[in-house]
Amino acid sequence: MPIPRNTPVIDRRLLRDDVYHRLREAIVDGTLAPGEQLRDGDLAAWLGVSRTPVREALLRLAEAGLVAAQPGRSTTVSSLSERTVREARDVVAAMHQLAVRESVPHLTEAHLDTMRKANTRFRAAIKKGDIEAALVADDALHDVPVSVASNRALATVLEQFTPVLRRAERLAFSSVAGSASADRHDELIEACAAGDADRAAGVAAGVWSALPAVE
Repeated sequence: MPIPRNTPVIDRRLLRDDVYHRLREAIVDGTLAPGEQLRDGDLAAWLGVSRTPVREALLRLAEAGLVAAQPGRSTTVSSLSERTVREARDVVAAMHQLAVRESVPHLTEAHLDTMRKANTRFRAAIKKGDIEAALVADDALHDVPVSVASNRALATVLEQFTPVLRRAERLAFSSVAGSASADRHDELIEACAAGDADRAAGVAAGVWSALPAVE
């Protein structure tokens, strides 16, 4: 049949970002295991795309430390070292500290209510041992001050380095440390509600700094 002339063109940037996010999530959730070799042809077939966006995604994943690329040889899923996790953790903690400090004067009761409800879901998920639900709720809570701060540079840094910590978060949330995280969230929300930006920023940094430095 004739090719339709009025079909909208697919935004290549959206395809590229979608491939990147899908591969990143596959690494974070363990679908692609540490040490596993990544062949762009196999990944392209799996995702139903050409090799080009896969290659671009692998370059971005290498920059984030999630894959190790050896030019002319192979690309594998990184086995995160203690140093890699520690460095990413310290950067992410600093970014959340800044986000909270900038956002506290602008947080509304609706924002605080969103954070409280997210922590309620987080605590319930930890109690049930539902790590995936705990991660979603944790993101929802911390995304509030990040969104309110509206700092693009900060958000970009978090986008790059937070995935490196996901495996460390899974370890923490599957242990007794999960309940301690919920308590620290309560302290963070309390400080935000009181308008104490310095205290809230310190608590926010502590939440992330408490993550273990190894998987």
